[in-house]
Amino acid sequence: MASPKRPDKRLKVALVCTECKSRNYRTTKRRDQKVEIKKFCKSCGTHTVHRETK
Repeated sequence: MASPKRPDKRLKVALVCTECKSRNYRTTKRRDQKVEIKKFCKSCGTHTVHRETK
């Protein structure tokens, strides 16, 4: 007998650059988190903070 699937507890979100507002990356997160990561932005050419958006 197959085991029942568990509901997915992670959400897919896009990361947007705080400087130029371009959406560069996609990641997953838990429902109770706010994601804020310092990543390289191709548009700006520097490392900037990227925040989650839907």
